[in-house]
Parts: sequence; C-alpha cells; structure tokens
Amino acid sequence: MVAALGLASGTVIGQTSPPAEQARVPTSHANVHKGPSSNDEVLVLVPQGTVLPIIGRRGEWIEVQLSPALRETGMVMRWYANEDRGWMHDSTVEFTPPAP
Repeated sequence: MVAALGLASGTVIGQTSPPAEQARVPTSHANVHKGPSSNDEVLVLVPQGTVLPIIGRRGEWIEVQLSPALRETGMVMRWYANEDRGWMHDSTVEFTPPAP
C-alpha cells in the first residue's frame, strides 16, 4: 500500500535506491498532471501498460517520475524539457512492486 511508504513530494531527487512501489496504467490512457489536482494542466497521456516509478504522494495523488521515452510512447499535451515528474490520481493506476 502506497500510504505506508511515508514519501513526501520531492524527497527522491538524486535517490540511488529503487522506488518501493511503481504505478502501472491499466486503462487505455491515464493523465499525468503538472500538480496534484485535476485542475492542474495535463502534461502527458500515458498509454496502457506503462509502468512509472512512484516518487511521492499527497493524499490521493501520487507523484511519478517521467522518462524521455514517454515523449514517443505517450500523447504529449504540454511537456517541456525540464519536467521530469508529474502527478496521477491513484484511482487511475495499479500499484506494483519494483522490477528486480
């Protein structure tokens, strides 16, 4: 369960250990927002099956690490070069253990 992770937003910059949990998109696409609110603009629509490292949490929102590969596999809505993270509502993902 992600709530037990005790992660706070922005605590993983420069982290060398793998994330404790990952988020997988089970539906055709899921929104990644600029901030932890559905009112924040959508950066990218992530396609089904994509797995993203979880780097933080704020209530029902999880902060995920974005990879440059998403520019080719996702549907970019607004994503500039300096954005390497975004927010997804936890109802839009399935939680999985990290890959070994």
